[in-house]
Amino acid sequence: MQITFRNYKLLADFEKVSNFLHENYDPVLRNGYLLKPFWEYAHTHPAFNHKLTHRFGLWEDDGKTVAIACYEMDLGECLICIKQGYENLRNEIIDYAFNNLSVIKDGLHTLSVWTTDADAGMIKALTEQGFDKVHQEAITIYDYKQGFEMPVLPSGFCAISLDDENDFKKINACLWKGFDHGDQPDEDIDCRKLMQSGPNFRKDLTTVIKAPDGEYACFAGMWTDNDYAYLEPLATVPQYRKLGLAKAALMISMKKTAAENAQYCYGGVMDFYQKIGFEVSGYRYLYRKQIKNQD
Repeated sequence: MQITFRNYKLLADFEKVSNFLHENYDPVLRNGYLLKPFWEYAHTHPAFNHKLTHRFGLWEDDGKTVAIACYEMDLGECLICIKQGYENLRNEIIDYAFNNLSVIKDGLHTLSVWTTDADAGMIKALTEQGFDKVHQEAITIYDYKQGFEMPVLPSGFCAISLDDENDFKKINACLWKGFDHGDQPDEDIDCRKLMQSGPNFRKDLTTVIKAPDGEYACFAGMWTDNDYAYLEPLATVPQYRKLGLAKAALMISMKKTAAENAQYCYGGVMDFYQKIGFEVSGYRYLYRKQIKNQD
């Protein structure tokens, strides 16, 4: 065993890390919630800070990745994944993350690290290094053994995949309004094209609910890896909420992934998910350390 450290190289290492996250997925620890679909989704998200990815840390054993520390979208929030058998690296990784992935603002040096309730060793290491738990949220999954209850869409609405129609302007309007940014979408169509540029993005798994006027009322992106599906993003235009559109889009997309041997799907934290059959399978914890900047 010869452990070496180096920094992430965006163009050279993306696929290598993707393969690491796929091969080392642990359904109990959930990779510290650094899931392969999220890794790819983040890299194609318009809010992702590509300029500072060289700060990501990679630990390798004889050239093979055994751990990574990276941010979620930008400095300040960190995700860590460690291959089983290399837990002795925890303290070194946490120390590296605090020194390189923190945000420095108003004289304070701050880093938040996501982990899961199942990773007692990481929780212990974070606590010993002065991190405090500041937030927790449910991890929800939909077990496909439940089957897929398909709600009847209201008159005039229909479900399509992006293989049927892929109108970036309509997608932009749907996601802009669906994430409550306001009634007047910006004109950044390129960011929507970027979000479909990942090597594992699937137009056929993405479900759109069209409104009677032809606009997109609901958008549900879907990814797969190992034996699970991963939802990202899900948004419904405010005027079309509470009509069962999001549930319909989710059920359609999940049923497609079941045909590809997925056994369950990760959902979100809102009450909506549990109301339609998602169950709490654990919790994500956010630990934070904040000190006065020494510079």
